[in-house]
Amino acid sequence: VISFTVETDGNLPSGQPLGEAIEQVDRDTDSAPAYFMINCAHPDHFTGVLGGNANWLKRIMGLRANASRMSHEELDNAEQLDPGDPNELGSQYKDLKAYLPNLTVMGGCCGTDHRHVDAISAACG
Repeated sequence: VISFTVETDGNLPSGQPLGEAIEQVDRDTDSAPAYFMINCAHPDHFTGVLGGNANWLKRIMGLRANASRMSHEELDNAEQLDPGDPNELGSQYKDLKAYLPNLTVMGGCCGTDHRHVDAISAACG
């Protein structure tokens, strides 16, 4: 399993587009990873790059999103974690299932706690 983080523009910190990174890993490894995940980014940061029917979207089976819409730099400099809105995050996960047909592994990253996991489970269960 390989999990990528993305910046607020939906690209990897290197600037490489998410889909291109997944396709490159699959090409270079004969599709060795069991699946891919997105982690440590708010859904608003990557939903915009998930459109279409590209094959790489089917390779994303996991998601551990941040509760906060803050950038990585803003989170690194924050004095407190931003918990965001657990119910909104749950709803966003439900919406993401339309883009990611194989999404089955769901959890949280920065700013999330049991409230977020409960909301994700309730929305996607």
